[in-house]
Amino acid sequence: MFLMNLLEFGVRLLMSNYGCQQHLINATSDVIAILEFLCVESAKLANCGTYYARQLYFKTGKIPSKFDLHKLFKSNSHFQAMYSHVAQQCLTTVAESFKSYIGLLKGIKKGTVDQHPKMPGYRKGGLALVTYPKADVKLKNGLLRFPLGSKVKAWFRLDAFYLPMPSNLKFADIKEFRIVPRNKCFYIEYVYKQLDIAVINLDQSKVLGIDHGVNNWLTCVSNVATSFIIDGKHLKSMNQWFNKQVSTIKEGKPQGFWNKKLAHITEKRNRQVRDAVNKAARLVINHCLDNKIGTVVFGWNKGQKDGADMGKKNNQKFVQVPTARLKDRIAQLCEQYGIQFVETEESYTSKASFLDNDMLPKYGEKPERWQSSGMRVKRGLFRTANNFFLNADANGAANILRKVAIKLGLDLSGISRVSLIAPLKVRLWTLQESPGF
Repeated sequence: MFLMNLLEFGVRLLMSNYGCQQHLINATSDVIAILEFLCVESAKLANCGTYYARQLYFKTGKIPSKFDLHKLFKSNSHFQAMYSHVAQQCLTTVAESFKSYIGLLKGIKKGTVDQHPKMPGYRKGGLALVTYPKADVKLKNGLLRFPLGSKVKAWFRLDAFYLPMPSNLKFADIKEFRIVPRNKCFYIEYVYKQLDIAVINLDQSKVLGIDHGVNNWLTCVSNVATSFIIDGKHLKSMNQWFNKQVSTIKEGKPQGFWNKKLAHITEKRNRQVRDAVNKAARLVINHCLDNKIGTVVFGWNKGQKDGADMGKKNNQKFVQVPTARLKDRIAQLCEQYGIQFVETEESYTSKASFLDNDMLPKYGEKPERWQSSGMRVKRGLFRTANNFFLNADANGAANILRKVAIKLGLDLSGISRVSLIAPLKVRLWTLQESPGF
């Protein structure tokens, strides 16, 4: 899992200048059968390439290049079942995964990587991604023509399949097409060159601090006297309902049980989560653009979910909220709009009092007699030494800014007591805004 996450991160870096739209494929049963066939062949070809790469590494300590795999498997039946460039792309992915694995092993020796990666393994059954380069796809009468391999033409007398071209994209801008199988559904991803964004004059001395949680997913406080909370209760409720449904369906079933109902509710939940991540990230970025804020500081302790020990129920609520994905999405948008993104550890930010200027020690470096001037009197409410009552998460977000204030040369005098008392609350799906905790 760690290796896959790192590979996905690398892909995001490489594709930072590219955009991607994903559309659900609603096609006839014949087209769906073709897509399923292609994805099955892609999975089998990837397994063939993985087997060869693993055996080569075990015997010689070397890994094959993508050209080695292309040449070796050119006569393979799974290779010939797909269009040649599509099959090559599948094997290229295998070669890149082993190259990344070797890179991670070198990182361990240098001390830059602290988790030992697993060697790329096999896909047991199932379906795999299919990638079509732009040069192989043609647009005819509003339909995209995807060619099939020579063997398919001989076996089934089919040379291509067709999918509609979306009206909100230009065919000339698209660089790559991906057929993505997921939970009994098929999606098509359109990868295109990201359009240049007009330069906006942002002030890096204006900063937004972000504290993450569960009920209050993101609490944001700026030094331009603004603050708001992105509500997380709806997302938590959806996760709870999803877990309850899964538990009911799997009751009395053997381990690994899966059916169409589970696939349907899993896919629905995943779509809702993606929607929440995109909307929350866009709210943060739009707030920065509207207020000319040029720096975003996100409080984050690495590995905090791995080591969470809050009880079974609370762990489930905390771990299943995709905050890491949201953080990465905010960082991606910040890069796109020229906003400086800073990640900092957030130890003791929820305990210290911002208004009383309490010292903020790093994790493991707390002085023996350190004590906060204030205290959290109940969930969501923090009392300072002067008996001012603040929103506890807003106080934490302000303290996150204090963590990097000296390093970044920030002036935090613009953080008002009012913004810490009553931040605006934003609900993602209703888009209703209301003051309060």
